[in-house]
This record gives sequence, C-alpha cells and structure tokens, in this order.
Amino acid sequence: MLVLTRKSDESINLGDDITITIVEIKGNSVRLGITAPESIKIYRKELYDRIMKENLLSSNPLTEQFNKIRSVLRLK
Repeated sequence: MLVLTRKSDESINLGDDITITIVEIKGNSVRLGITAPESIKIYRKELYDRIMKENLLSSNPLTEQFNKIRSVLRLK
C-alpha cells in the first residue's frame, strides 16, 4: 500500500485519466473529489463489497433451485 500525505486542494493522479482531489478535511473525515472517465465505475468500499457478495450469492443457486432448473431442461 502506498501512503501519501496531501493537504486540502491537493491532488493525486492515477494514470492519465483519474485525479483524486482532497476537497475538505474536517475532524476525522476527508472529502474527496474524483475525476475519471464515465466508463470507470467508482464505489465506496462497503458498497462494492456488498455488490460483490450479492453477485456471488446470485451466481450460486441453491441445490434445490439447481435441481428444478435441471429438471426443466431435461423436458426439452
């Protein structure tokens, strides 16, 4: 992990297309501004983790559901 120190209104570039700017520092909170192409999806870590968990759950049907799907496919 790279750890950098930045002050308010200072930025960090990730490659040529992404800039992260420190907008405000207040107590234990830091407000970030992120400039990136629209094709880049940006999520808060806790939301990204929840999305990944839901995707994993939805991609692994329960055995009962799988058996129902299998039985339907055998009819064709």
